[in-house]
Amino acid sequence: MAVLAWLLIPLVAAVAAGLWGSWANRTRRVRSDGPELDGYARFREAMEKKSHSGAPGA
Repeated sequence: MAVLAWLLIPLVAAVAAGLWGSWANRTRRVRSDGPELDGYARFREAMEKKSHSGAPGA
C-alpha cells in the first residue's frame, strides 16, 4: 500500500500541474493597447520638453 501511495503522489502532482497550466494559458478578454500607447506618448512628450530646456550650468 505504501508503494501505491508513493506512485500516486507524482501522478496527482502531474495532473494538478497540467490543470494549472491549462488554466494559466486560458484565453482572456483581449484588450487593446490604446491606453498604454497614449500614456507612453504623453511620457515621451514630457521627456522631450525637459531635454530641450537646456542643461543646467552649461
